[in-house]
Amino acid sequence: MQSAIETAPVSKAALWTGRALSTLVVLILVFDGATKVMKEKHVIAASAPLGFTPGMIAGIGATLLICTAIYVIPRTSILGAILLTGYLGGAVATNVRFNPTPALVLLPAIFGAVVWAGIFLREPRLRALIPLKR
Repeated sequence: MQSAIETAPVSKAALWTGRALSTLVVLILVFDGATKVMKEKHVIAASAPLGFTPGMIAGIGATLLICTAIYVIPRTSILGAILLTGYLGGAVATNVRFNPTPALVLLPAIFGAVVWAGIFLREPRLRALIPLKR
C-alpha cells in the first residue's frame, strides 16, 4: 500500500548530520543502558538515593537497550524515537523530583530533542509529516 504523503529527497548534509546525531545518541544510550544492566557500582550508588534498587536499575537498563535497538532499526526508528521520548520523560520526572538543578532537569529533555533531530534530518517520511516552513 502506497502512502499518500510525498517525500522530498534528503540532502547529503542533512542525511549525514542526522546520522551523526543519531550515532551519538545511540552510543550514549547503549553505554548508559549497559552500565545499568551490568549493575556498575557507580550507577547503583547514584540510583540508591532516588529509591531504585539494583534490580530495578537492571530492568531500566534493559528497557533502555530495547528502546535503543528499536530506534537503530531503520524500519522501526520512528517507533524507537517515540519509546525513547517516553523513557527520557521518566528521566525528566525523576530529575524534577530529586534534582533541583535546572541543568539536570533539562538534560534528558534536550537529549530527547536530539533523538528527534537526528531522525528528522535523515528520515524523509517524518519530514513529510512535520513540514517546517522557512
